[in-house]
Amino acid sequence: MPALRQNKVCFAQVRIAMSSVAQHSQGAISSEAELLALLETLYNSRNPTRRWLHCTRRDWIIAKIQDCARERPGRALETGFGAGVYLPALAESYREVVAADLDQAHIDHARPLLIRYPNLRLITDDITKSRLPEASFDLILCSEVLEHIPDTARVIDGLHRLLAPGGILVLSTPQRHSLMELACKVAFLPGVINLVRRIYGEAVFETGHINLQTESELTTALTSRGFRIRERFKSGMYIPLIAEFGGVPGLRLARRLEGRLRSGPLSFMLWTQYYVAQV
Repeated sequence: MPALRQNKVCFAQVRIAMSSVAQHSQGAISSEAELLALLETLYNSRNPTRRWLHCTRRDWIIAKIQDCARERPGRALETGFGAGVYLPALAESYREVVAADLDQAHIDHARPLLIRYPNLRLITDDITKSRLPEASFDLILCSEVLEHIPDTARVIDGLHRLLAPGGILVLSTPQRHSLMELACKVAFLPGVINLVRRIYGEAVFETGHINLQTESELTTALTSRGFRIRERFKSGMYIPLIAEFGGVPGLRLARRLEGRLRSGPLSFMLWTQYYVAQV
């Protein structure tokens, strides 16, 4: 499905929160209305850099879902599906899709997708102590979940247990020392966040990130638990103040810097790290 159509389907049918593991985190998003407001801004933000940061991640992951389905088109799981942005792409690419989340509100909001996709099943499940049978999935998507759960090892072990031999994991999570995460430490200080909201003119809430990983740490966590990393990628050049006030020229600068930094020693500055790994 083209990325634009994918985005429209998700917003029309699954208007739910981006925080997909609320029972594991202590984020400051306190109501369904706040979560919905945040969702509205992520992919349609008036700020070009903010919109680009989220759309880049979405589009990369959708492309990987489709690539992996051509290789292994059987059963797929998304753990911590949150907003359900990837559920249509999964359901259109795999024979059977299980979508697991801890928040009942997310599951309830995703129910309209069941009419369109009869091969989709929604369940309440915790990846750190999953009730799903082992070795039962050809692909697992775990996007923007790990940073909300304090125990990295239990998450990785849970993912490995559920994948069939040769199964594929697509994982994304923020980088600990990225400029975005460092800036967030300041932006979410009491009083400062209100200024940030005025600057953006749209919903901004604390992220609830409690377990940020470096590339080295996450690589070790994956490989030491039986994963072979097939592909890795990074995106998300955020330049403080330029992102907020630079408009489209600021976005062009961020794009250029991202391309130059991605493969070099300063790639830790980019916001998101991605992995395609296999058991």
